Amino acid sequence: MIAWTRRWSIAARLFALEVVFVILLTAASVGWLWTDTRNSLYDEAARTSLVVASGIAVDPFVHAQLATADPSAELEPYALATMKATSTDFITIMKPDRTRYTHPDPAEIGKPFIGTIAPALGGRSFTETYTGTLGPSVRAVVPIRNSAGRIIALVAAGVEVRKIDAALWPRLPIVLLSAAGMIVLGALAAWLLSRYLRRVTAGRGPEEMSRMFAYYEGVLHSVREGLVLMDRDRRVVLYNDHAAELLGIPTQPRSADPVPVTGLDIPADLRELLQSGRQVSDAVYPTGERILVVNQEVAMSAIRGAAARAVGTVASLRDHTELQRLAGELQTMRTLSDALRSQSHEFANRLHTIISLIELDHPRDALQFASNQIDAGQQLIDQLTGTIDEPVLAALLLGKSTQALERGIQLSIDIPADLGPLGIEPSDVVTILGNLIDNAMDAAGSANLVRSASPVVSVAVHRSGPGIVEIRVADDGPGVPDPGLIFEHGYSTKASNGVGHGFGLTLVRQSVQRLGGEISVCNDSGAVFTVRLPTPPCDAPASGDAA
Repeated sequence: MIAWTRRWSIAARLFALEVVFVILLTAASVGWLWTDTRNSLYDEAARTSLVVASGIAVDPFVHAQLATADPSAELEPYALATMKATSTDFITIMKPDRTRYTHPDPAEIGKPFIGTIAPALGGRSFTETYTGTLGPSVRAVVPIRNSAGRIIALVAAGVEVRKIDAALWPRLPIVLLSAAGMIVLGALAAWLLSRYLRRVTAGRGPEEMSRMFAYYEGVLHSVREGLVLMDRDRRVVLYNDHAAELLGIPTQPRSADPVPVTGLDIPADLRELLQSGRQVSDAVYPTGERILVVNQEVAMSAIRGAAARAVGTVASLRDHTELQRLAGELQTMRTLSDALRSQSHEFANRLHTIISLIELDHPRDALQFASNQIDAGQQLIDQLTGTIDEPVLAALLLGKSTQALERGIQLSIDIPADLGPLGIEPSDVVTILGNLIDNAMDAAGSANLVRSASPVVSVAVHRSGPGIVEIRVADDGPGVPDPGLIFEHGYSTKASNGVGHGFGLTLVRQSVQRLGGEISVCNDSGAVFTVRLPTPPCDAPASGDAA
């Protein structure tokens, strides 16, 4: 039976449970109503009997006949007439010793009364249900007193129980019809509710719903993509652990109540997107140290047999920060590759020149030309490798130098020989310095400037104090139109083709903030960017070294 009912859907189980509940409730109501009505009829019969018996006890005619030699002669007709007038089933007038003066059955006159009389002999009227010669009856027994207050007789009046019960049967059809109506209405309400639940749950049972919930919750919290679920009132119903990590908000407890989107401590532009509920695809939003790609879709109801309607929105968040940093590093590698390709091409031209000088019988000039070229290239390499302990940084500056030479830009590099290790991740250095140099060369080499000399970009890296490395990149371009907006996501002074601009300085700012540094920009015959980063002092002992 249990295995069979497990295949029932939630709607079917609820319907069966409600029908059983309505039937049991109706049965209990009918039983209570029947008992209450029966008790009411018994109480009414007891009150009627008590009133009749009390009236007989004070009747002067009864007192007068009790004083005669044969009270039964007149009291028996009197009792029968009173029974007929009051709809009682018996009236018995008796001596204090139970001997009957009257009874509906004349054969019982003179015999002892069957029932309780002790309270009446004590002077108290009472009622009871007792089985006598006529069967079970509801009766009242009242003492009869003379003028001196002495009890001279007792009177009992009653109604048979079978007649009281018989009065209940005409009411039974009404009770049963009412009960049937209650069952039908309850079953109809249960059916309507189960029909709605069947649509909502798609006919699934509770075990299946429980498994689905466990699976969905497991997927929600294990997927490496942030998910934020909101209802129609723009309240956050649920978000997974990765979304909490990406947005920098506390992990949501399992029993947490929905919170308004306005209550989340997230950037204003992202909060506005979530609150608007509009559909977006691969929208980029910076949040503190991260760049997030956001997709937002309207969640539609899936109630079977009903028109789909919007129940909220689902937003997915992907961390694009690492991808952007890798793209920056890839761009740096491309710069190095282009530099090597350019050097290879230039080296071929110079080699042809040397061969031509030898063929023209100018060996001394060929030797001099080769020595000069070697000295010029070696001087730059020696300068960079001799002052920079970071190979990645040296390679970056070497590549940028070759790139600047190709573009006709004079790249000035100022790095002291005692700079020492920077103590900063090479990827962060590439992100910060690579983007700043690229922007500086783009600004210095912009086509809208008329120059009489080569554009100039200067790069300086030195220590401005204990534990502080300062990076300064300047150009002699047109400067920054709005220093307050230059680091905002999507802002760019370059001619935009729809992609590729507005990310570089945002990445620079995020890298600087993550490292606990600061960045500033000013205009001084061009744009000047200054970055200050906290680093270990150059003479600090390595971890684990003895002091």
